[in-house]
Amino acid sequence: MGENGRRDILVVDDSATGLDALELALLRIPGAAVHFVADAESALHELEAESYCAVISDIHLPEMSGLELLERMRAQLRFRSLPVLILSGDADPETPERAHRLGADAFFRKPYSPSAVCRKVEELIHAK
Repeated sequence: MGENGRRDILVVDDSATGLDALELALLRIPGAAVHFVADAESALHELEAESYCAVISDIHLPEMSGLELLERMRAQLRFRSLPVLILSGDADPETPERAHRLGADAFFRKPYSPSAVCRKVEELIHAK
């Protein structure tokens, strides 16, 4: 938990579609504060500057993919235990397996249930 009991959650997605429902679901987590960035590079800067209890990232992002972001995060010791959930509209059946192999704690195929994502975030936060 962050300062003042806040639970900061970073959402990385370059499309605003469906993010309102996700934010509303996540805000049901006691103390949750949701922060949005549109690309992986911004996410890395945020992670360096602030303390987050979970990261939710789309795979398809400009410049660097969500899987590359995940790989870079897991390469740094201080981010190895940070819960990361991957969202994707990718139809490739190998994608969920690849995400888990790179260190994703959960994978949700679009369209996903914001409530299911929220439940998984809560589960991962409490398990930490």
